[in-house]
Amino acid sequence: QVQLVESGGGLVQAGGSLRLSCAASGPTGSSYAMAWFRQAPGKERDFVAAITRGGYGTIYSDSVKGRFTISRDNAKNAAYLQMSSLKPEDTAVYYCAAGTYGSSRNMYSYWGQGTQVTVSS
Repeated sequence: QVQLVESGGGLVQAGGSLRLSCAASGPTGSSYAMAWFRQAPGKERDFVAAITRGGYGTIYSDSVKGRFTISRDNAKNAAYLQMSSLKPEDTAVYYCAAGTYGSSRNMYSYWGQGTQVTVSS
């Protein structure tokens, strides 16, 4: 059973940066692709970014491409989301997920509890 714990969320002004971390425990390492999703109030949980098991492939949603960077450190069983040029519309709860590489929620079997990111204008 994989357990995921996110950290690094908070309040930031528009144009600022934040780095989210996802610590994984259990049978992880390079066994799973990792991804970040986000959910704003009253909206569905949307794909943000994903990275392959070895870290050599990444995909991003159009809304964050060029501003966010996903990475991972398999030695530390961790994944990261570096967010720059943040906008108020980036405000959401951000979730880390582990599973099969792709952009659909149903490709990921394991989820963290989420971390709140709030971007003020």
